[in-house]
Amino acid sequence: MQVSYSRSSLFVSTGITCSSFAFVFSLHIDWGRLGKMGMKKGANRRSKRVQVQNDEDTYEELEARDLELSSSEDEDEALATSAAVEVDDAILDYQTALERHAGRHAEGSDSEDDFYNNENGEDDDEDSSDEERPQRNTVGEVPLEWYSDEEHIGYDTKGQKIVKKERKDKLDELLDKNDSSLAWRTVYDKYNDEEIVLSKEEIRMIQNIRAGRFAHSDVDPYPDENDWFSRHREVMPLSAAPEPKSRFTPSKWEEKKVVKLVRAIRKGWLSTKPPPKKPDVYLLWDQESDELNKTMAGLTYLAAPKMKLPGHDESYNPPKEYLMTEEEKNTAELEAEEANAPPPFIPQAFDALRKVPAYERYINERFERCLDLYLCPRSRVKRMDISDPESLVPKLPKPKELQPFPTILSIKYLGHSSKVTSISVHPSGQWLMSGSKDASVRLWEVSTGRCMCTWTFESPVQRVAWCPKTSLTIISVACEKRLYLIPVKLNTFYEASVEMLQASIQGGQETTEEDKSMPATWSWADVESQGSKVQSVAIEHSFDVKDIAWHNGGDYFCTTCPKGNTKAVLVHQLSKGVTQNPFKKNRGIVTRALFHPTKPFFFVATQQAVRIYNLAKQSLAKKLVSGSGVITSMSIHSSGDHVILGGEDKRVCWYDLDLSSKPYKALRYHDLGVRAVSFHPTYPLFASGSDDGTTHVFHGRVFADLMTNPMIVPVKILRGHQRVNAEGVTDVVFHPKQPWAFTAGADGAIYLHVNP
Repeated sequence: MQVSYSRSSLFVSTGITCSSFAFVFSLHIDWGRLGKMGMKKGANRRSKRVQVQNDEDTYEELEARDLELSSSEDEDEALATSAAVEVDDAILDYQTALERHAGRHAEGSDSEDDFYNNENGEDDDEDSSDEERPQRNTVGEVPLEWYSDEEHIGYDTKGQKIVKKERKDKLDELLDKNDSSLAWRTVYDKYNDEEIVLSKEEIRMIQNIRAGRFAHSDVDPYPDENDWFSRHREVMPLSAAPEPKSRFTPSKWEEKKVVKLVRAIRKGWLSTKPPPKKPDVYLLWDQESDELNKTMAGLTYLAAPKMKLPGHDESYNPPKEYLMTEEEKNTAELEAEEANAPPPFIPQAFDALRKVPAYERYINERFERCLDLYLCPRSRVKRMDISDPESLVPKLPKPKELQPFPTILSIKYLGHSSKVTSISVHPSGQWLMSGSKDASVRLWEVSTGRCMCTWTFESPVQRVAWCPKTSLTIISVACEKRLYLIPVKLNTFYEASVEMLQASIQGGQETTEEDKSMPATWSWADVESQGSKVQSVAIEHSFDVKDIAWHNGGDYFCTTCPKGNTKAVLVHQLSKGVTQNPFKKNRGIVTRALFHPTKPFFFVATQQAVRIYNLAKQSLAKKLVSGSGVITSMSIHSSGDHVILGGEDKRVCWYDLDLSSKPYKALRYHDLGVRAVSFHPTYPLFASGSDDGTTHVFHGRVFADLMTNPMIVPVKILRGHQRVNAEGVTDVVFHPKQPWAFTAGADGAIYLHVNP
């Protein structure tokens, strides 16, 4: 009897006993269709086996025929695969019983009782596991390809070589597969070089896995659910308190964390790109790798420079044109002595190489070379391989695409006889005020260039500034130790301006009586204006006033006295007539002071740094380091997050307050020191004036996205001012509503540049 089984099909050949058929029919399975397929396949296999034994065909032809037979049987196997799981288990039990019966029949036992008695038994030889089949090979997880050219495949537990067994050829394997009843469940273990017969339980596990079930039948895929938590929603919550307001407001700590992350990304400390993948294959002895370029002390490894190869002059028998005469020898030695250089090499000729003597300076040169290698700096300068130099130039937009910005000289305001020290534009943009060294202040109409009014003082004017409050027409003028507040008759707000000054004088007198230590005194003073006297308010300081800056609200303004020591910066309140000294001590000479446009911050610029104070907390918030020359001018962006500084070192520094305390950009376009810088209040423009007589206009766009850096592009150079006493442009101011720029120079002229 012979049985062959594959997946869910069964093939029975001749020689089966009646008792075996009785066992088959007791399974209650429809064997009609399976029997037909089995008879068909059995006939095909027998005809194939006979053909192999009779014909002398090649193995390739046999394989081709086997593929043809298998292709014709695919349809039958597809039908057999759709059988139920119970059929597979029954066939497996039946086949195992037949195999045991066949083994006993070969031993001489044909008893049917033994066949049925051992039907449910398990064969010890077939039922094997990993514990019953220990690993003979002890080489570990080593690729077997390493033993492909050897006669053994490894070593056993005693250290003996495991000799490879002779493998059958493909034809013998094909015949054994058809003849043997155990071939369908026999696998070859390459690691131990042996064939293993799978047991009934292992076959059943394989069938379960292929069918998509659990490997072990003891596993319950659908256990009873244990309801650990209640599915019913409770009526009363744990807390019925209303949500706090802090949960609906942005977190300031998250904002600070985001700013730090943005700063780290911009600085390159934090990379958003994935790390580069290491190559799977690399040169093991590559000298250019970073690991091998480091010495034991952590220094960079530098290969010794190659020595110059010898030429014709160093040959033992050089051509005659390389040999020196006595005069040439003496001349070379004298030149070497004068230059304190080692004696030159003098070529010599010898008939044979064996006559060449030892080199006299061999030891000296070896020692000098070793000394050079020992004392050389351990640094390697890598040159950049730049194939396209234009790729290094930043790609900036064209100036035509960034319009509007001032380009054309439109109006000249002439009338001052000396240097114009300061200019200021009214918030409406209709009036321009200028102060000069000729001790006069002039009021100009912007559109026509006509001088509307002139005020004369006893000393040169240092700074002028309009009150930014549109309901008041008050100008502030700094002359030596006095600061004048003058009402101007421009519109209906003149009376409101006079009333404000009267209220400030009353408040100042009351405060002075209560606190006699006030750093400045408020009083009435007359100012001459075109032959008549104009009543104004004079604030007396202890030192010369050099600068004035108003708060955007129009009630507070500050004055700067560089020589004031403890009274260098004073803050005044117009409505109450009060003066305060916020700083008891200033670190350095103060050159400029400004208010933040929207927040309670106060900027104080000294010659070397800018300190930002929080007026609400009365503490130092930040310090900006210039790292350059003396700071001469400062301007704050309308957003309050960016500051530009001008200095005597010809630089204009842009600071991003959210990024760093050091300059984000340093612009070096002027030939001499920068005297004035200014931001446009509405347009993305800023300008700088220098002693070289030029004014540079820049396009400075600030983006709301924190990940995008400000775009700074130079767009225009404004010329026209003449240099007088090594001074050029003294002040630069933008029009509050138009892309126009006003420039004042040491030549006493004021220019208006407009956009066509």
